[in-house]
Amino acid sequence: MFSQGQLIFAGFFVVAFIILMIFSYRKDIKLHRKYYKGSIFILIGFIAFVLLLFALKTYLKN
Repeated sequence: MFSQGQLIFAGFFVVAFIILMIFSYRKDIKLHRKYYKGSIFILIGFIAFVLLLFALKTYLKN
């Protein structure tokens, strides 16, 4: 499906992308703490909502 060169490129790309994301996040961590305080609760609410929808789908299917 993919050639060996494509797989190697994809591996290097993923590693480089993750390293750049970590570097960028660490660079802006003070701004994140200042402007995005409390955003973890929005993430938790979103995950809870998705889990609730999945549970309702599973419950109503049976």
